[in-house]
Amino acid sequence: MATGRTDPQRRERILAATLDHIAEEGVAGVSHRKIATRADVPLGSMTYHFDGMDDLLMEAFTRFADQFVAVFEQYLGRAGTLEEAREAVVDLIHVLSEGPRRELVLTQELYTLAARRDEYRELTHAWMNRSRRLLEQHFDPDTARQLDALIEGVALHRSLDTEPQGRELTKLAVLRMTSGV
Repeated sequence: MATGRTDPQRRERILAATLDHIAEEGVAGVSHRKIATRADVPLGSMTYHFDGMDDLLMEAFTRFADQFVAVFEQYLGRAGTLEEAREAVVDLIHVLSEGPRRELVLTQELYTLAARRDEYRELTHAWMNRSRRLLEQHFDPDTARQLDALIEGVALHRSLDTEPQGRELTKLAVLRMTSGV
């Protein structure tokens, strides 16, 4: 643990520890004491840096959403043609579904909060809008909306399926959705 009067990484460690804890035990298992222990910070740091549990959770999930959108930016940003954009969508689906289980759990925990509480619904709405704007660089708005749902849905199914669909079936779904038929 850093000592002294200033610890510029303390707030960041708390947010990272919060996401790690949620991934392991769920939102219901979060407490200031558990997060402070995991982040290796004094308990008083929790109330110094955050106005309460909702503030901590909102900032942690905002960070997570930002990281998720960065993945969309990475893949869609390098696409220059329609075919490259289609391939980027396929890549996104497979990267997201084959990635760490942590990301899947965090996404579902956030969606559960959003289903119950308006402030988290606003966060997920903003996240979806950002993803769609990136898709709209390559596809019309209606197709972008559908692709956004396809990406999340197929990634979720692939993550949870004991025999996930292969890349060729994903390519076919993206092609059908983006061919204007």
